[in-house]
Amino acid sequence: MATQAPHDVLIIGGGPAGLTAAIYLARFHLDIHVVDEGKSRASWIPCSHNHAGYPDGINGKELLELMRTQAQKYGAKIETGRVHRLDKDEDGYFTADWGTGPERARAVLLATGLTNRKPPMDPELHDEAMARGLIRYCPICDGFEVTDKRVGIIGSGKGGVGEAIFLRSYTADVTLIAPDKKLEVSEQDRKKLEEAGVTLVDGPAEAIGCIEQCITVDTAEGLLTFDSIYPALGSDTHTQLAEMLGASLNAEDCCITCDDKMRTSIEGLYAAGDVVHGLDQISHAMGEGGQAATTIRNDLAAKSPLFRQPPVPADSENERQRVEAGDD
Repeated sequence: MATQAPHDVLIIGGGPAGLTAAIYLARFHLDIHVVDEGKSRASWIPCSHNHAGYPDGINGKELLELMRTQAQKYGAKIETGRVHRLDKDEDGYFTADWGTGPERARAVLLATGLTNRKPPMDPELHDEAMARGLIRYCPICDGFEVTDKRVGIIGSGKGGVGEAIFLRSYTADVTLIAPDKKLEVSEQDRKKLEEAGVTLVDGPAEAIGCIEQCITVDTAEGLLTFDSIYPALGSDTHTQLAEMLGASLNAEDCCITCDDKMRTSIEGLYAAGDVVHGLDQISHAMGEGGQAATTIRNDLAAKSPLFRQPPVPADSENERQRVEAGDD
């Protein structure tokens, strides 16, 4: 069992949501510990052009490093690790373990995010293609960058259809490729895609490679060449720790269910960012991190009204009145 005094807040996950919360909570004069596995999706971003305040864009890893530096400036402790167990005792304290021994906290914020499912290809080639903009995962973030270019989407069902229709507003050259043998779309969606001018190709999509400034996909209809491809293969949300505590999940997408103040169904447990149902955008995650942090601060204050009481200035009005009255 943990023997040290409990932290005020343990933040699990060091992406935009978790680090924004860390900045707020540290500036609330709370004792903050962030445990980050180092796999934030934001770190994949070669250059984000949607982030306000950076007219020329900013690299995802650089953004995260700046946020870490800012949180640490105000006293947040940030450690690399993977929390593999989270419990709550009968006194209302949480205990987390990530290999260095258990630590306790009065409140926990889960900002564990999600992982996109990748197409079948060599991991190093995948990462190189991402860095060059040949593979992209977020049409909302970077649809602008594929304006009037050749775009392929690997996916079926609502996810693939939705991305194809969305990207059609940027370019006339959009191809939807089945990841498996047959493209699985409803007749209604097929008609919608055909009316939009989206090319439909049966799979399987395999043998993905790079040729100079292009990316190729081997399909049942031959080798297709694109300027960029979007894998629309779904994602895996990191809800395991929430499930350990019995927190409610959204039935639609298995994200953690929260109220509008980012409280989960477990008292003292909060969540923010991509692990919560939402827009999956940096700006949205940061907003949720700020909201969660403020809620946590206020909830803790309600239990312990003055967890930090600033000293009374010696020259306060009451002190002056006392001195003038000659009181000892």
